[in-house]
Amino acid sequence: MNPDLINTTISFVKQQLKGAEGGHDWFHIERVYKNALLIAKEEDCDLLVLQLGALLHDIADSKFHGGDESVRPMTARKFLEMQNIPEEVIAHVVNIIENISYKGGNFQKKFTSKELDIVQDADRLDALGAIGIARTFNYGGFKNRALYDPEIQPSLNMSKDEYKKSGSPTLNHFYEKLLLLKDKMNTETGKKIALQRHEFMEDFLSQFYAEWNGNK
Repeated sequence: MNPDLINTTISFVKQQLKGAEGGHDWFHIERVYKNALLIAKEEDCDLLVLQLGALLHDIADSKFHGGDESVRPMTARKFLEMQNIPEEVIAHVVNIIENISYKGGNFQKKFTSKELDIVQDADRLDALGAIGIARTFNYGGFKNRALYDPEIQPSLNMSKDEYKKSGSPTLNHFYEKLLLLKDKMNTETGKKIALQRHEFMEDFLSQFYAEWNGNK
């Protein structure tokens, strides 16, 4: 096994995500990695699997590969195999990558582990609060979506495919995903942090509507 595995992985991820959209770039990975380590302080877990799962979880997001969900785990597996890592570690990391995404909130995980719970919480925390708001509007701009359209209501019961193909206004994403995340957290630490960030987003939305309607 590569004795400097984590630094090697960081270098690989930085190279892979060079020029990526701002909400899914290296800095997103770095924040998720830090969130995961923070949560792990309160949880009993395999730290190596956790670190690799956090660093590689968004190595090739299907949103930027024509919806192909096989690219991300395949890319991670090829990299890890080159590092001479035991197969059980590789398989665990790949399972984290394959089961972490939100996918409309209707996706049933086919694998469970404490490490997946932590990395999933860490990833979801980065979709909340000030960073979550910034990422949401950054991606909406990247996809040339409207900020808000009062006549287009959020869709709360989308299938996985409908969620992936949705082109609704950016503000709808708060109701279709972001505001739902606090009740989907796995760990106690994740739940506490999510609640604070959730409240921040609710305050933002109140201000947004007040300004939109000319009340402030």
